[in-house]
Amino acid sequence: MQRRRRLQFAAVGVFIAAYAGLSHYSNSAPQAQSLGVTLALGPVLTLGFVVLWRGRRPLLALLAAAAAALFLFRFWPLLERNFSVVYLLQECGFYGLMAASFGLSLRPGGVALCTRFADKAHGPLSPREVLYTRRVTAAWAMFFVGLLAVTLSLFAFAPLRTWSLFSNFWALPLVGVMFVAEYAVRRRRLPQLKRNGLVATMKIYFANSS
Repeated sequence: MQRRRRLQFAAVGVFIAAYAGLSHYSNSAPQAQSLGVTLALGPVLTLGFVVLWRGRRPLLALLAAAAAALFLFRFWPLLERNFSVVYLLQECGFYGLMAASFGLSLRPGGVALCTRFADKAHGPLSPREVLYTRRVTAAWAMFFVGLLAVTLSLFAFAPLRTWSLFSNFWALPLVGVMFVAEYAVRRRRLPQLKRNGLVATMKIYFANSS
């Protein structure tokens, strides 16, 4: 089982690295516009089709696939000229959604997102732990706002290649650095808290945020 899990992690890592490399290539090489459209829209359209199909709506899934195929056939030249904008919209949409998810959970009377995660993993939480997890939630919100601002600034003012390098090779590692930094701070600030380990913490986070 452990070997299988390692192979799964390795396969995911290879896929992410290959996708990032091909995405950067398509943003850097004028002759790779068709590849860029495929990479920009392929995962989104595939995910949408799978969700509809697994939701036991095969007719709706087939109609959506036909509509998507018609759209691509009609607007393919336009998409080839602007596929980098599709990448940008996906990125900014994700960062904006994450920032809103963390930030809005800090409203008065609400339960901070990281507080919910920690309560499921370690609860019940002490007042000190609740305060810490609220601050962590605010830090994550600011982190994604920062990613959003940097992404938009690079796309607007830097060469396309520079924006692509940041989006494909720096953004995801920065999320990993944020996880590691928070885990290190938590070990120091809350040594009495049960430690599940960094990998377990990330599993809890992604399982609940999904």
